[in-house]
Amino acid sequence: MTIKLPDKVKDIINILINAGFEAYAVGGCVRDSMLGRIPEDWDITTSASPAQVKGLFSKTVDTGIRHGTVTVIREGEGFEVTTYRIDGEYEDKRHPKEVTFTSDLLEDLKRRDFTINAMAYNEKDGLIDAFGGLTDLQEGRIRCVGSPQDRFMEDALRMMRAVRFGAQLGFSIEEETKNAIPLLAGNLQEISAERIQAELVKLLVSDHPEEMGTVYETGMSQIFLPEFGRMMDMPQNNPHHIYSVGQHTIVALQNIPKDKVLRLAMLLHDVAKPECQSTDQAGIYHFYGHPAKGAQMAGDILRRLKFDNETISRVTALVTWHDELPTLREAPVRRAIHRIGLEQFPALFAVKRADALAKSPYKREEKLAYIDQFEKMYWDIMDKQQCLTLKDLKMDGKGLMQLGMKPGREMGEMLEYLLQCVLECPEQNTRETLSELVKNRKKLE
Repeated sequence: MTIKLPDKVKDIINILINAGFEAYAVGGCVRDSMLGRIPEDWDITTSASPAQVKGLFSKTVDTGIRHGTVTVIREGEGFEVTTYRIDGEYEDKRHPKEVTFTSDLLEDLKRRDFTINAMAYNEKDGLIDAFGGLTDLQEGRIRCVGSPQDRFMEDALRMMRAVRFGAQLGFSIEEETKNAIPLLAGNLQEISAERIQAELVKLLVSDHPEEMGTVYETGMSQIFLPEFGRMMDMPQNNPHHIYSVGQHTIVALQNIPKDKVLRLAMLLHDVAKPECQSTDQAGIYHFYGHPAKGAQMAGDILRRLKFDNETISRVTALVTWHDELPTLREAPVRRAIHRIGLEQFPALFAVKRADALAKSPYKREEKLAYIDQFEKMYWDIMDKQQCLTLKDLKMDGKGLMQLGMKPGREMGEMLEYLLQCVLECPEQNTRETLSELVKNRKKLE
């Protein structure tokens, strides 16, 4: 098994070996290379101590010196070089309290999370695979190095990483590894929201966002996203649906592009349905008001998981408007675009399509045809550069003052009136016509 190492990585490894130390590329870069992927970064492990590494290279940064990591800078690019180590006790379910440096590569490899991440490589010795990582790669399997319970007790985030790697690679989680997760899922309470967020986003934007089902099945969602469990448990006795709210959400996730905001919006678009469920006399379920309530809940969830304000704003807007159904005539569509906000398009159409595709076949073609027509009208309106906001109006406060109006609430109401006129009839957006509309309205008052 041969891996093509980048020249800079090869150079660092050779300098360490020529100085009498062992050195290998290790972890994800080896895994990705063997899968034919381009590694995002290259990590190197070595028998040299941090001080010895620093003595061999002219430019280094102490990025994690306490845990044995030195970043070696080669032509402006950084490469993490970490001394072989044995981890001490994990006090915070995430990081070892202390580490002990060792000269034994296998001691270093056996502390790693999964077999596919516990392989090392250099051109001199080839692939070092002490735990069956190559076989697991070939068979599409995520398996802990050694005891799954030990690995997950050391670092609770590894449970999320197991599902995330499965989602990214299309692999299944080995039975013993998977069975250990429900036993220890509660330890995720010790992990920071930022860490949970990072793993959740990587899972959602992967090729297999349906692995959210595994997050639920293993009990992890109950710790950081209990709302999802309620969605999974909520049936939808309605001709438009064949899945529970949660299962519908999972199918919808599979039908939207791999974008963080779009996938988060899809994950949370129906989050309020369990809160808004009602039953009519025929036993049909309804979820009146769930978009507005869902936007509020989505905002709370995203803030709890420490998402940035821009992401929260964009996601909650899409949740708010995902069920909006304007009449397909130009004036109502223009009003809808104004009401929803230009910045929500064309993402809203992607959300609507994914939502429709995850419902029952009942009237599905009609729903998709409606979305197609809505989008076509949107683009026609945009192509014509029709007025949709106050800033597009050919009349402003200064113009109203020239017509004798004074600043204040009355002026704002007048501008809104003019905008509504123009949304109904775009050709009225001329200075002359708007001036006449102002004069006529003032006469009526």
